[in-house]
Amino acid sequence: MAKKKSKKSKPENNKPENAESEKAKSKPAALGKVAENESAPQPDPELTPFQQTAAKVRTFPQSPGVYLMKDAAGVVIYVGKATNLRSRAGSYFLKAAQVDSRTGDWVNLIADADFMQCDSEVDALLAESRLIKDIQPAHNKELKDDKTFPYLQITTHEDFPRVEVTREPMNSGVKLYGPFASAGQLRGAVQVLQRIFKFRTCSLDIEEHDERWKWFRPCLLASIKQCTAPCNKRISKEDYRKDIRRLHQVLAGNKTKLLREMKKDMQSASKELQFEKAARLRDEIEMLESLDKRGELDTHVQPEVFHIDPKKGLAGLKKVLKLAEIPRSIEGVDIAHLGGGETVASLVKFIDGLPFKPGYRRYKIKGVDGVDDFRSIHEVVSRRFKRLADEQDMFPDILLIDGGKGQLSSAVAAFEALEIEPPILLSLAKKNEEIFRPGESEPIRLSRHAFSLRLLQYVRDEAHRFAQHYHHILRSKSQFD
Repeated sequence: MAKKKSKKSKPENNKPENAESEKAKSKPAALGKVAENESAPQPDPELTPFQQTAAKVRTFPQSPGVYLMKDAAGVVIYVGKATNLRSRAGSYFLKAAQVDSRTGDWVNLIADADFMQCDSEVDALLAESRLIKDIQPAHNKELKDDKTFPYLQITTHEDFPRVEVTREPMNSGVKLYGPFASAGQLRGAVQVLQRIFKFRTCSLDIEEHDERWKWFRPCLLASIKQCTAPCNKRISKEDYRKDIRRLHQVLAGNKTKLLREMKKDMQSASKELQFEKAARLRDEIEMLESLDKRGELDTHVQPEVFHIDPKKGLAGLKKVLKLAEIPRSIEGVDIAHLGGGETVASLVKFIDGLPFKPGYRRYKIKGVDGVDDFRSIHEVVSRRFKRLADEQDMFPDILLIDGGKGQLSSAVAAFEALEIEPPILLSLAKKNEEIFRPGESEPIRLSRHAFSLRLLQYVRDEAHRFAQHYHHILRSKSQFD
C-alpha cells in the first residue's frame, strides 16, 4: 500500500497506511478494505491534529473491528481491535490514556485514525494479529515478542492435524498464526471456531491406519459435538483435512470466499441427495455467519475434558513404577452389584495404552453370597489367571484393581493360592486417586494432571463402565423373567 503524507488542514482517506520503513514492508490492504468514514467532521484549523482525530473517532461505528492510529507523517503507530470501535478508539483521547503506563508515552503522537469493520469479535481478533504482523507498528511492542505471547499452531505433518494455543511454537511441521495479545481471548476464539469446524485440540498421536484407535473412548468434546473424534476413527482423514482447510481460510481472512464455496458445496450435496452432508454444511454456514452472536471471547468456558496421551502415560508408568521396560499391556478389574444381587465382574484389556475390546471379559460371580467385594475380586482374579496359566497364554504387564488396600490384598491372595507369579499389581482408590502396591504401606500420590495417573484412571473407569453395563443386562433379564 503506497504511503501518503498527511496534511494538517485536511484528513487523509480512511485506508490503512504503511510507512516505507524497515518494519512496514507488507500490505495490510489484502486483509480487507478499510471503511471510508463519510460522516467524519471537517477539520477545524484551530484544532490540533490530535483534537481533530478525537472528533473523527466519535463518528466510528459501534461495531466490531480494527482501528489504526497514525502519526503526523501518516505512519501507522498502533493497531488494536474492538467490539465497539467508537468506544474503544475514543478511549485513547481521554485523560486516563495519557497517564496510563501502556499508552502515555505515545498517545500524543496520534494525528489521524482509520478503522476496518469486521463481522465479529473473532474476526477482529484475527485481523488485528494479521495487521500487526504485516505493519509492525512501533507501539505494538508486546506482539513482537515471539517468546512471550501466544500463537495459534496447527500441525501439518500429522494425519489428523491438531490445533493448539502455545507460547513456544515449533520451528517446523506447523502453520502458525499470531502472535496474539491475549491468550484468554485466543482460547475463546479457538473454542468458538471449534464448534464450527470440530477440529481436535488434544495431544494424541493419531495414525490413520492404526486400527486400535477404533477402540479408544473419545473425550467429552465428541459427546457435545465439538469434535469429530478422529481418535475413535469417526471421521476419515480426507474429511477431517477439509475441515482444517476451511479453518485455515477463516484464519487467513478469507471467510467471505469460504462461505461462497460452502454454499456451493451445500447445493451440490442437496442435488446429489447427500442430505446429511448438506445439513452439516448448512449448520456450519449459519454458525460462521453468526460469529458476532456467539458471546464474549473472555467468557467462553471450555468443559473439562479428560485427555489421555497413551505413549506419555505408559512412559510415565515406567518411571513411576521404576520398570525396566515400558509396559505394553494393562488389564483392569472391577466389581458391580446391587444390594448383593447379580454380582458381576469386568475385565478390560489395554494394549499400548489403547482399549483392546476383543480382550474384554465378563464374569458372573458364582462363589460369593451377598456383598463382598474382596471375595469377588479373589474369585475373578483366580478364574482369569488360572485359565491363562493353563493355556500358557501371556500375562498382562500390569493388573489394575479398582479399590484400595483391601481389594489389592484379595488379588495378592488369589495368586498365592494358585501359586502363580503375578504381574505388576496395582490398585487405584477413587477417593484420593492413590495408587497402592503390594508390600508398600504408603500409596503413590501423583499429580492429577500426570499422564500416568490419567491412563490408570482411564483403565479403571472403562472397567467400571463395562461392569455396570453387564450388571444392567443381567438385572434387566431377571426382571423380565
